[in-house]
Amino acid sequence: MARFLSTTDDFLCVATPGAGKTRFALAAARELMRSGDISQIIVVAPTAHLRNQWASAASSHAGIELDSSFANGTGAVARDFDGVVVTYASVASAPHLYRRMATVKPTMVILDEVHHGGDEKAWGTALRDSFEHATRRLLLSGTPFRSDGAAIPFLRYDESRRCVADYSYDYGAALADRQGVVRPIAFPAFDGEARWLDASLVESKQKLSDVDAATRARALMSALMPDGPWISSVLNTANEELSRQRELVPDAGGLVVAADQNKAVRYASLLEQITGEKPTVAISDIPDASHQISAFSRSTSRWIVAVAMVSEGVDIPRLAVGVYATNTSTEMFFRQVAGRFVRTRGEEDETCATLFIPSVQPLLGYAAEIERMIPLALKEAEIKAAEEVADGSGTTQLEINIVQPLAPSEAVHLKTILSGDEFSEAELKHADEVARQAGMPATLTAPQVARLLRIAGAGRTLATTTATVEVPQQALVDQKKAARKLLKTRINYLARLTNEPHSYINNGLNQRFGGIVPTADLDGLKKRVVAVEEMIREAKK
Repeated sequence: MARFLSTTDDFLCVATPGAGKTRFALAAARELMRSGDISQIIVVAPTAHLRNQWASAASSHAGIELDSSFANGTGAVARDFDGVVVTYASVASAPHLYRRMATVKPTMVILDEVHHGGDEKAWGTALRDSFEHATRRLLLSGTPFRSDGAAIPFLRYDESRRCVADYSYDYGAALADRQGVVRPIAFPAFDGEARWLDASLVESKQKLSDVDAATRARALMSALMPDGPWISSVLNTANEELSRQRELVPDAGGLVVAADQNKAVRYASLLEQITGEKPTVAISDIPDASHQISAFSRSTSRWIVAVAMVSEGVDIPRLAVGVYATNTSTEMFFRQVAGRFVRTRGEEDETCATLFIPSVQPLLGYAAEIERMIPLALKEAEIKAAEEVADGSGTTQLEINIVQPLAPSEAVHLKTILSGDEFSEAELKHADEVARQAGMPATLTAPQVARLLRIAGAGRTLATTTATVEVPQQALVDQKKAARKLLKTRINYLARLTNEPHSYINNGLNQRFGGIVPTADLDGLKKRVVAVEEMIREAKK
């Protein structure tokens, strides 16, 4: 905020999903309105759903009223609004209207996910024509680069054609801060044998982990076939992980990102067969898709399936499990999808998110480096984009047209990636057993425990063994905090099973063990957890 208010130049804020870009922008706008520097706000967002999200956040967090249903044909903003939220497409279709709106009174323009300004060449020109004379311009993005290498309006570039951010706050920094900004995210990578026929009707087959750039698209087409065993087994495994998460967080939700609308609908049908519950489908062919996303974010239902509508900007903090079921392999899109799962619900949220991915490069590389610094990612992404444009390797449409995918094998877990470390199936099973024996909090996932064990082993990979493993000792205050949190989640679960009030269960525990939870010692807390687990087992009989 201090940097933004100290200048009148264009200001690019690059920050991880969940860091609070929207709140920062609205607080900045409110400050400029209070000082009299501006009297109107125009927010430009990529989608209609984000228009509603911006207007709601502006009203609730900043007391700013924005018209999210403004239409170009209206011509003027109603007097009781402080401004409007529109899409990039709307601006591109009426640049003269927005040029007049932005100059008739002092105006702050907020360009959300500003990289969309280069979606079409005409869009960039329209943005410049519309807002070049605005009083202030604030540019927001988590991924301010484009796979096609196109320049983005109002951004500054250095001599290497890398965009220059005025402020950066990446996922790795947010995770290290431990201030309830973002969650850790694990990436279970699933292998399997893909099969396809080429133009000469010759059958090819290859493991996903062995494909290269030339065969990646063909292999993924096979793996992602909705009626094939690979995606079915991955969805089953992902749903099992979601069930585990929902024992701790009852409204935890899952997202499947599909390659196209047809696959999205068919994946939803598969999930309905697996869960017995109809998933939400958010695709552009559904007229009220934006309302469907909003309804899902407020509900407790299990799954939502989308193509790109939930890939960026959409705020659904209860998302905890995802399936990357698309053949899009750009770093920008991968980071945007991963960003849907890293938002926390506050400092008490200890969820480790899980995103299931195919075991292909470059996805494995992106997963391993998800916590690296944004400037490095920007530089490498722009260089790669320029190279792809130069040699034409950025498109696979011809290949898709002449290849017939065949049914693949079932998916096989290859490894799980967390914080750049890779963990085998054997390590994860061992970590599960150690966590159970040590009575570690149920909020810790197997990859998190495996990482702790590696630290305890001075960086050595620990093989599956029955030997006793020393787990790093936490401070007493942290152990008690984890025990109280675990006790609370298990009491919540027991209350749902038995329909008994939380107070009734707690009073029973107080009578049995004496005292109350806030004053109980660590041993007393552990005894309460064991007692609740016994009651849960009885309730399930």
